[in-house]
Amino acid sequence: MAEVLGADELRTALAELDGWAGDPTGISRDAELASFPGAIAVVDRVAEVAEGLDHHPDIDIRWRRLRFTLSTHSAGGVTAKDLDLARRIDAIVRDAA
Repeated sequence: MAEVLGADELRTALAELDGWAGDPTGISRDAELASFPGAIAVVDRVAEVAEGLDHHPDIDIRWRRLRFTLSTHSAGGVTAKDLDLARRIDAIVRDAA
């Protein structure tokens, strides 16, 4: 099982990510896309990546604004799996801009 990151380790990791914030229980990031179809395309790409990793984010869709929330539920908090998916989400959002 993946190990939950400590507060200091998570704080260091979050400093290297684009717009993510949170604590050892979960991290979130908001993204605003140019259009609703653009936002849905990002969700689609994230869904494909997440499925491949067997690690699925919570995604809130509000028109062209997205909120991604990550936590490894089986571990009870944020693990390296979440940081990996966060990096991949960052790349997808960056490519869509």
